[in-house]
Amino acid sequence: MATAAPPPSKRRRQDQHDKAISESSATKGNTPLVVFAHGAGAPSSDAYTFRRRYAPQYGKRWSCTWLTWFADISGGKRKAPPKAEKLVDHHLDVVKDAVSKHPGNPLVLVGKSMGSRVSCMVTTKEDIPVAAIVCLGYPLKGINGAIRDETLLQLETPTMFVQGSKDGLCPLDKLENTRKKMKCPSVLHVIDGGDHSFKIGKKQQQSTGVGQDEAEQGALKAMAEFVSKFIQEK
Repeated sequence: MATAAPPPSKRRRQDQHDKAISESSATKGNTPLVVFAHGAGAPSSDAYTFRRRYAPQYGKRWSCTWLTWFADISGGKRKAPPKAEKLVDHHLDVVKDAVSKHPGNPLVLVGKSMGSRVSCMVTTKEDIPVAAIVCLGYPLKGINGAIRDETLLQLETPTMFVQGSKDGLCPLDKLENTRKKMKCPSVLHVIDGGDHSFKIGKKQQQSTGVGQDEAEQGALKAMAEFVSKFIQEK
């Protein structure tokens, strides 16, 4: 599969950021190894942007090693992005390589939208020692309106969902029905008024008094607590 990388300027900043994170992070023990998969329709730099915004926040609560796969799944204006099923083998290779380079570190798979589906599929494909999964904006509802819960019902790994309350791709009532049928422990954190990208409208922010940054910080805190709990139990 073709791969893409951020522009040189972003790549330099990313390398500097990675070095700072690695120098401040432990490499053994319960330090989580976090592998992030970005979403469909997003350029490879989406993973970089996520990491730039959120990795320092994770670092304040628990150290982490960030590895991202830059599969070119943007699709472009004339070509639809590939289906999640076609990305599983690629991501599986990335995960295996990450684990081989960081033996003993609890593995946490984090994905945005389709990246979260791919992460869940990887977990069910083979016996990979995943400590926890964090799904950011899981696309439970397909384009044709069907509920895609087959993969979630196969999971045995503790899973967290971070969802916007106005995310049309994941109606909260449908997700709740799915969670009741899941075999693994699951947690839901709702970003009130958030859409599929967790963006909250200005009117919503004014009416609730909760700004975008505050809402995202709340989600990060919940994610850190969830992951820390299951890392400690390993």
